[in-house]
Amino acid sequence: MDSAEMQAEAVRQENITRILDAAERLFKHYGYSKTTVADIAKDLGMSPANIYRFFSSKSEIHRALADRLLNSGRAVALENAARPVSAAERIRDHFLQQHAITVETLLHENKVHEMVIVAIQEQWSVIEDHIMQMRAIVAGIIREGIVAGEFRAQDADAAAECLCDSTVTLCHPQIIAECLIENRRTTPADLVDFAIRALK
Repeated sequence: MDSAEMQAEAVRQENITRILDAAERLFKHYGYSKTTVADIAKDLGMSPANIYRFFSSKSEIHRALADRLLNSGRAVALENAARPVSAAERIRDHFLQQHAITVETLLHENKVHEMVIVAIQEQWSVIEDHIMQMRAIVAGIIREGIVAGEFRAQDADAAAECLCDSTVTLCHPQIIAECLIENRRTTPADLVDFAIRALK
């Protein structure tokens, strides 16, 4: 790629970022369903046709925003997985961190929660890809725990799947929303500690 192509790509990425930033701001303020591509274009001082040069639809903008949001959660997970502490501590912190991100980012902002629900209902590939990547991160930590003698010998991938399934109430936005209403005796930490004991 020559310098002219690199510059053109940089401009393209800058425009995409501007569109996504404006869309996120409007979705959070007015809600996903009430915001149109024309609203996003108006906020940016451009025509809707210019938006369509980068995204074919509002749904595609939404998908890109979901991917960006999920990427930030994965970045936290990868940073935690690389910490020089025990595997059990990293597993524990992984689920508690993801729970906190979901509660603070998705549920305390109702309009963001609406965006997530739409994404889950439409079963986008970005959601499935995120789940698989997060499961792989957990499997990697479990594998390291097995090698270190913290966890018993077992199939790390199967253990990660079981662990993620058993703690889904900590990371799934819709389930968390329902659980917050209920008067529960156990805490997220109780659930994670119970699950970790199954690995030992």
